[in-house]
This record gives sequence, C-alpha cells and structure tokens, in this order.
Amino acid sequence: MTPALDPRVLSAISDLELVARVTVDGTIAGLHRSPFHGYSAEFSQYRPYRAGDDFKYVDWKLYARTDRVYTKQFRETTNLLALMAVDASASMGYAGTTGVTKASYAQLLGAALAHLLSGQGDGIGLVVYDTAVRQFIPSRTGRSHVRSLLVALSRLEPGGPTAAASALRRASELLKRRGLIIVFSDLYDDEDAVERELRRAVRMGHEVAVFHVLTPDEVTLELTGEVEVEDLESRQTILTRGSAVRPEYQRRFGEFLERWRMRCAAHGIDYMRAFTNAPLDDTLRGFLLRRRAAGPPR
Repeated sequence: MTPALDPRVLSAISDLELVARVTVDGTIAGLHRSPFHGYSAEFSQYRPYRAGDDFKYVDWKLYARTDRVYTKQFRETTNLLALMAVDASASMGYAGTTGVTKASYAQLLGAALAHLLSGQGDGIGLVVYDTAVRQFIPSRTGRSHVRSLLVALSRLEPGGPTAAASALRRASELLKRRGLIIVFSDLYDDEDAVERELRRAVRMGHEVAVFHVLTPDEVTLELTGEVEVEDLESRQTILTRGSAVRPEYQRRFGEFLERWRMRCAAHGIDYMRAFTNAPLDDTLRGFLLRRRAAGPPR
C-alpha cells in the first residue's frame, strides 16, 4: 500500500484539492486512458486567416472555391455532466477501528473524482443529503468551481437520520440533461424506496454508480464480552454479547450486501463496495476499470 494514499493519512490532510491531485495522479499513472470522455470539439464558425494561425485548421476546400483563406473555429463541449450525491446522515460518522469515518472516506473519494472529471472538461456537481437535500452545487466545469465544491465537501458534517429517497429523486431532476449520478452512502435506509429512486434515475437516461461505503467492523462485528451498542441516528442502545450474536449478524449483513449487489445489477447500476481501510487509489482504480470494461453508455 502506498503510504501517501493510506486513508488515515489522507483524512488528516485538510486540503482536499491536494488529496485529489495525489490520488488521481497515483491512479491514472497505472491506466493508459481514462474511461471518462472529456472534451469533444464541435465546429463553431469560420473566420479569416490571421498570421500565426495553425495551418491544420485552414479549410483548403473552401480556399479552392473562394480563393480566400479561412480557418475553422471549434467550441469545446462537455461530454459528461456528473452529480455526486453524498450521504451526510449520522451513521456516516462511524469510524470503527480504522480511524477513518465513512463520511471522510466519501469526502476523499468524491474529491478525487471531482478533480478527475474536471480535469477532463466534464461538469461536476454536488448534492449533500440526509432526510432531504442539505446543499446543492450545480454541475459545472472550471477550476474555481471545483475548488468551491471541494470546500463544500470539506465542511460536510454527518448528523441526523436518513431518508434518501426524496433527495435522490431531486438529484436526478437537478441534472439538466442525461448524466452520471454517483452516490456515496452506507445504504442504511429504506432499501425499497432508495432502489425505486435509483431505478427511476436510470429510466430518465442517467448513468448511476453507487459507492457502498462501509467500515470493516460493520461486516465482521469483532466485539468481545458484553457491549452496549448505540444507533447513531436514533440514539437507541442495546446491551448484547458480541460473540453470541456474531454468526447471525454476519449472516444478515452478508444478505444485506448481496441484496444491494443484486438490486443494482438488475438495473444496470455500477455498484462498488468501498471499505474505509482500502487505499483510496485502489478503490478509484477499480471504479474506473469497471467503467472501461462496461464500455460507453448506450
């Protein structure tokens, strides 16, 4: 594991722009090309040739017809509009033994993706939600825009209960044309309602990707002796013995993970588990390679 990309190290850096650059540079170095689309050139207009213009943009056929030298001008267009939807409910504040909260990992991963997409000329925006949309930044291009988005991510503080369905519905409507919605959540929510809104987004023509952000502790429940467990959102507590409930807990949690994998697969949603102890560049590279293998959107 590259020390610079250890989630514990990255989460201690307050400059998300630096984190994004380091992560993306480390990831893309191992990829020959990006699976995102970047800029495309769309013809805009002709203008008379000026000294110093590149000859490759001269329209020689037009010159043959008019005996005048014109160059082509192009307008760069954004191929992709992306919107990150980040769960900021209280359960995302859990860190476990890794020392990195799920919210922090989502912030780091989101910053890296924002940097990557923006660097390719794609538009990127942000929705922060719990029971409703807390904050919305429209999808745009530009370095200053990305900086404002990273500032918003850095200020994210998890708290409150979760009810993502209405926020995800709103997110799918906020993209003004077909685009990519990237969800970062632990998915501790009404599964049917969330699935319904993700499916709706797909039917609207959006690509949807889900990063299922979890700590390793949540999967294994490595608790010993009698422990008091608190629900971070409802604040309800129960007293239990870890070793006694662990087998049943692991079985149910495994079913929970498999349900989400199957739900997403059924609707063509890119589902990826993102564990907070995993090097950030590994998670990002896995996502990019999966998109490459899937090919361009239909």
